[in-house]
Amino acid sequence: MSNPLKSQFIVIAGPCILENNRGEVNFETARQLKAIMAQFPEVKFYFKSSYDKANRSSINSYRGPGLEEGLQILKEIKESVGVSILTDVHWPHEVAPVAEVVDMIQIPAFLCRQTDLLLEAGRTPIPVNIKKGQFLAPLDIRHAAHKVKSMGNQQVYITERGSTFGYNNLVVDMRAIPMVQSLDLPIILDATHSVQLPGGAGETTGGNREYAPLLAKAAVAVGCNGLFFETHPQPEKGLSDASNMLPLHWVEPMLQTCMKIRALVQQEGPYHLSEALQEV
Repeated sequence: MSNPLKSQFIVIAGPCILENNRGEVNFETARQLKAIMAQFPEVKFYFKSSYDKANRSSINSYRGPGLEEGLQILKEIKESVGVSILTDVHWPHEVAPVAEVVDMIQIPAFLCRQTDLLLEAGRTPIPVNIKKGQFLAPLDIRHAAHKVKSMGNQQVYITERGSTFGYNNLVVDMRAIPMVQSLDLPIILDATHSVQLPGGAGETTGGNREYAPLLAKAAVAVGCNGLFFETHPQPEKGLSDASNMLPLHWVEPMLQTCMKIRALVQQEGPYHLSEALQEV
């Protein structure tokens, strides 16, 4: 039986990191995204932002308000704006308090093989989004998904965010989408982290945000089950991922095009490449 999570398209979006504690940018971005997503009632939307970025390039980089204060901010956004929330966890002990506030837990790409973290996420009753490490072949992510599912939680998403390709560069292989779907797992394309240049700006990660909408459209054409992208009213002033976050005003036209592409793809009929891969 096909995974029911594949039937609904999801969008995960928001600023990379909670900025300036209770700064207005966090709430304003959530409000604007909610208004944009109202145009697409068939899409499930999650507002994403991080309370701690434990994998910053430099020790001098801003990491966020931390677990306790960050969860309070996310709770305020959830209640005052009326949006579902996703955030990432880095340690097993963070999972339980995070699960009390958010609607989906995210496992960072660099931690996608951390067994204790995955098992703890699997103990929660909410969906778990595992970002595929830049170092993993697409089919190898099945082991991470199995760790979560072994604890009884069958609500697992996989997010593709590019593979390491030479120095300071990533590349997205669109074949990963049907490959992961052949495992009966829904797959999301992370359009903005896929255009990162890790360490490419010296003490910070560089990026080419102009390519992110192109990757999003391509992934939808291939048949992905959702999109992830980080966005900010003034990304060049963002405190994390400034080079690859999308300007907020890019989001609406990008999604309008993506949803048109998805509607065309859905007219293809019952044949799906992921099913063909299962027969090989």
